[in-house]
Amino acid sequence: MQVWPGEAYPLGATYDGAGTNFAVFTEAADRVELCLLHDDGSETAVELRESDAFVRHAYVPGVMPGQRYGFRVHGPYAPERGLRCNSAKLLLDPYARAISGSIRWGEEVYGYHFDDPDRRNDLDSAPHTMTSVVVNPYFDWGDDRPPRHGYHETVIYEAHVKGLTMLHPGLPDELRGTYAALAHPAIIEHLTELGVTALELMPVHQFVNDHRLVDMGLSNYWGYNTIGFFAPHNAYASWGDRGQQVLEFKSAVRALHEAGIEVILDVVYNHTAEGNHLGPTLSFKGIDNPQYYRLTDDPRYYMDTTGTGNSLLMRSPHVLQLIMDSLRYWVTEMHVDGFRFDLAATLARQFHEVDRLSSFFDLVQQDPVVSQVKLIAEPWDVGEGGYQVGNFPPLWTEWNGKYRDTVRDLWRGEPRTLAEFASRLTGSSDLYQDDGRRPLASINFVTCHDGFTLHDLVSYNDKHNEANGEDNRDGESHNRSWNCGVEGDTDDPEVLQLRTRQMRNFLATLMLSQGVPMISHGDEFARTQRGNNNAYCQDNEISWVHWPDPGEEEGGELLEFLRAMAALRRDHPVFRRRRFFHGRPVEGTHDDLSDISWFTPEGKEMTQQDWESARASALTVFLNGHAISEPGQRGERITDDSFLLMFNAAPKPLEFVVPVDHGRQWQVVVDTARPDPVPPGTGPKVRAGTRLTLTDRSLTVLQRPA
Repeated sequence: MQVWPGEAYPLGATYDGAGTNFAVFTEAADRVELCLLHDDGSETAVELRESDAFVRHAYVPGVMPGQRYGFRVHGPYAPERGLRCNSAKLLLDPYARAISGSIRWGEEVYGYHFDDPDRRNDLDSAPHTMTSVVVNPYFDWGDDRPPRHGYHETVIYEAHVKGLTMLHPGLPDELRGTYAALAHPAIIEHLTELGVTALELMPVHQFVNDHRLVDMGLSNYWGYNTIGFFAPHNAYASWGDRGQQVLEFKSAVRALHEAGIEVILDVVYNHTAEGNHLGPTLSFKGIDNPQYYRLTDDPRYYMDTTGTGNSLLMRSPHVLQLIMDSLRYWVTEMHVDGFRFDLAATLARQFHEVDRLSSFFDLVQQDPVVSQVKLIAEPWDVGEGGYQVGNFPPLWTEWNGKYRDTVRDLWRGEPRTLAEFASRLTGSSDLYQDDGRRPLASINFVTCHDGFTLHDLVSYNDKHNEANGEDNRDGESHNRSWNCGVEGDTDDPEVLQLRTRQMRNFLATLMLSQGVPMISHGDEFARTQRGNNNAYCQDNEISWVHWPDPGEEEGGELLEFLRAMAALRRDHPVFRRRRFFHGRPVEGTHDDLSDISWFTPEGKEMTQQDWESARASALTVFLNGHAISEPGQRGERITDDSFLLMFNAAPKPLEFVVPVDHGRQWQVVVDTARPDPVPPGTGPKVRAGTRLTLTDRSLTVLQRPA
């Protein structure tokens, strides 16, 4: 076999049409072998003799796409110094563009013996581990263009590749649970009719099913256990894992783009699947443990601000390079439109504290590719000072956990000041205005993958996670949920009616709030996980979306309601402003009324005492469509209809007075007390001063034409 010197960059395996260049970084190694794997179980070893700046490299002519490979790193195994090299372990390429196979758990993939953790394990891991794959980088993107929706036009739909598509009755069996299913017209049509502009996929980076879960007959369904930051997860491919997963993912992105839907990836750059000092040796740990991971003062052990066993070393230039190279790859080669960063506070931890100006954020800010896509932070981790909502740099948007908590508390009747709800409804200026950000920095959500579904939020007071095998100890215990009087399943018509009204209240509030709304997949069908609020290990019908048959009343009505709310939001810019409200008349808009006003149910302007009343649970909000301060894309003035939002979160019907001096005649366009949406133009007309009785725990919206 011919072996040429090759190049130190790019890292990973790069196919050029005639052969493949291999390059891997390691300071810890004495020697590195490239192992080309054959289908009969044998391997051909090629020593990477060339080294530039600790990058070992070689070019091997004739190595084609589909070739499986790995690295064996010869060097010191000295855990007391943080070094865990072991040539008996076949290691994944950190830059692998595709990964084949899965792990067959056993002592072979660990660097130590189970009965003696201090003794080095020299069992060969090759027959038991995953392998890297050379991929063909060429793909016909045609005239693919990123949709580039502004945040004010964005509606995010968080979904799991398998969970969304596994039970869809209109999909062929061989496509269910795959990337190809995302590109199927049945899925795209559903998203489009729902008003979705961005599909946020739960982790699709190659991940590992934990040894513990596999032994329990479970799996890491959510996928927050990454081992390959460049490789699409192979189990989501419908027709092979020797690079086919790359082509299939690209095809799905192309189809979604054609429908005007952006693709956002939920990414996990805070830790890897190798766990703590008792975890397996799969890649980074055996290549250069102290360069990739945060170690404690005793380098045998790992710092853990993620709750998963390890944290990547964010002050290492090689880790930062890996992350930035990965992000750029997914944008430039895979055409994704943005990222949601899991436990993003960990990315800011250069040492122990959360530093808003850490190297990672500096690199993102100046990167000409990554800085131009959507960047969404999950603004917390499990370390000290880990809750950082409102504290990310101006380029970033954030999952707004305070929005979730406040809206849940309002509708379940928890004592809380209306002032905080007003702030969340209008874009959370208390969190984002002081650093120059705008309402669109707030990604608003009531539910997400983590926690109760929308149905379960109104059906359970307590979590029911027994299926997870941890005696119901796992998962959040304080869910801010309310079961409407009965825990779990019931056939009581009054309870069922209240639950569906509460679901409409949550969805309507979400769509009427300033900021960017995010829907959790299946909530439009009232999907249930039977009270499981931590279904991370449930790759089964507990987690999969049950698509209702056309005759299923509950799912169909809720779906139509959400479609109507999304259309109302889309058609009216007053619900998706790009600047915060001023709370006064806006100069130059020829309107003497404030851009927003707040009223008691009696139609009187709110006083300080009204705002501070912890028991208050009802108010009216006036949104002035004539007082939108931001101009359109071409500098034109934006005008819209005006709206009154009447919130009755009280446990009894309340009489609301339509405020005087803010419009003579109004029409009802939303009433969550109705089981179906109000057909356009058919709602009752009401005049200023009219008294409306709002059903207990309901929301009504009145519209006044511009």
